[in-house]
Amino acid sequence: MSMPIPSATRPHPLRRRLPLALSVATGLVTTLLVGLLLTFTPARASELREIDWVELIPADELAELEAMAESGALDIDHDGDQSAPSWGTDRTVRTMDGVQGRIPGYIVPLDTDAENRVTEFFLVPYYGACIHVPPPPPNQIIYVTPDEPIADVEIWQPYWLEGTLRIHSSENAVASASYAFELDRARRYE
Repeated sequence: MSMPIPSATRPHPLRRRLPLALSVATGLVTTLLVGLLLTFTPARASELREIDWVELIPADELAELEAMAESGALDIDHDGDQSAPSWGTDRTVRTMDGVQGRIPGYIVPLDTDAENRVTEFFLVPYYGACIHVPPPPPNQIIYVTPDEPIADVEIWQPYWLEGTLRIHSSENAVASASYAFELDRARRYE
């Protein structure tokens, strides 16, 4: 048999419900604040559109390239002294102009400042392009002039570039590029 609790020590019915009401209200306010913060903060890297290098190649050219790969025409004999076969063009994909997102690649420095920070570079889809092997076609090279020089660039390390892709031709002694990139951020690929 249970003993009744004296009224002086028994919690008031509103006091029992108050913690639950506060918890629900706090949860709603937190949800609203998080939603507002996400609305008014820049997109995080994981939320940026990822640009694929294949998207920079016109569809008909990509079909030709795939046929060449299937036939073995693009195979390279690294033991021989033959040069690598050339492929691709400078043609662009118009719908890629103005695309905001991120793209992975390797930095090929073109110019540096007095502190050896990179002030101008090409972004290429694979290591060694433009240095040890023939450069990729212009529509697989992106020209970048960052607003702020980039320190400690490692050419063998892939990077993510975040910003806006543009159709813009540029050429120098190393190679030609059909695209440019308005850089917001460069970070090592992880």
